[in-house]
Amino acid sequence: MTPRLFDLHSTWHLPAPAEQVWEVLTDLDLRPGEPVWWPGCTVAAPLIRNAPVHAPAEESLKGITAFLRFRAVLGYSLAVSIHPTQVVPPRELGFEAWGDLEGNGSIMLSPGRQDGTTRMEIRWTVRPTVPWMNLLAPVAAPLFVAAHARTMRQGERGLVSTLTER
Repeated sequence: MTPRLFDLHSTWHLPAPAEQVWEVLTDLDLRPGEPVWWPGCTVAAPLIRNAPVHAPAEESLKGITAFLRFRAVLGYSLAVSIHPTQVVPPRELGFEAWGDLEGNGSIMLSPGRQDGTTRMEIRWTVRPTVPWMNLLAPVAAPLFVAAHARTMRQGERGLVSTLTER
């Protein structure tokens, strides 16, 4: 049985210019066990850095792998490794993911409806690798999608809070 593909989209509206949003999204000061700005998300392991120390910012981002753990509202948690594959500051971040979810995603930043705001489009196309999720996906897919939507709303609120504190 081929695991179900989930093609998930979210749009966030943020009260800061794209450059400031980019700065938060690409902050590499991640320490294992610590939460990040996203409620329910913690750093699961140290970053892997494969870029030279003095590499340009774009190459530094492409040279990292971040290990994150997300706690879903339904009570389960998912460990996901994120590796940037496309970096166009401060507009686009493409990445591949593996772990409990495998696939790819992208984040696109564009001007918001008001001056000084940003619209963030997130696309996440993944297949679960966790056996119980694949077993339940034929009937539980709507619950998984709803849990993802809630997790994304928490992420938007956390990022808005972080941006307004700066």
